[in-house]
Amino acid sequence: MWLAGIRDAAIVLLAVESVIIGILLALTLVQIRKLVRLLREEIAPMLDTANETLNTVQGTTKFVSKNVVNPLIQVSSVSTGTLQALRSLLFLGRSVKGRGAEGEREPGDG
Repeated sequence: MWLAGIRDAAIVLLAVESVIIGILLALTLVQIRKLVRLLREEIAPMLDTANETLNTVQGTTKFVSKNVVNPLIQVSSVSTGTLQALRSLLFLGRSVKGRGAEGEREPGDG
């Protein structure tokens, strides 16, 4: 008899456990559905906005690079090259004028 009572109690406990598991499973499904809705309605538009912002930044970067930076680099390169060429020519002129035929100093050079 006592074995039948234990058996009946185990059956009742398993039934209660199954009901609790079913309720928890239903709550989990509701939470998953809320998460999916959140992803669709809030996160996806944020990602779209971020993507649009990224495209705008890329376009602005290309525009500034093409219309500001590249011409500035070219002007800087040409001016630096011209300045260096002038310095070389002026230095060459000084060294030729500053020395005599045999490498002696001319009077007044110090």
